[in-house]
Amino acid sequence: MIKIAILTLSDKGSNGERKDTSGPAIGKLVKKIDAEIVASEILPDEKTLIKKKLISLCKKADLILTTGGTGVSPRDVTPDATREVIKYEIPGIAEAMRLKGLKKTPFAMISRAVAGVRGKTLIINLPGSPQAVKENLSAVLSIIPHTIEKIQGSKVDCACRKK
Repeated sequence: MIKIAILTLSDKGSNGERKDTSGPAIGKLVKKIDAEIVASEILPDEKTLIKKKLISLCKKADLILTTGGTGVSPRDVTPDATREVIKYEIPGIAEAMRLKGLKKTPFAMISRAVAGVRGKTLIINLPGSPQAVKENLSAVLSIIPHTIEKIQGSKVDCACRKK
């Protein structure tokens, strides 16, 4: 079972001024894989807080899915915080999400979302809207279990790779 942490990044959400709808959207989607949500939190768009929380969540989650803060406005710092805590990026994950998003809107190309690994935890940044969360996460959900197995040291190849 994959242990998942959901981290919503929103100034208004963290202040109770806006209801978080993206975090719950992630929760519904991850039911399609063998997963358990071990944490779900909302933080403001503060890079230092995001970094500390990502590091903390890596101690109890195999996968951290962030939502929000992936755009180009001055308060969008989620990718920056993520890059500072990961050891290496997995650019194909973010590329696949942007490619899926581009089929719906040209604004997908300004997403700065990243995906990468810290220790044995996969971190994936998702956009802040529930619809964009669904589109982006559905683009990569099927590869998550295999990716986590490999990150955590599995030597077994995925059955889908057998001829």
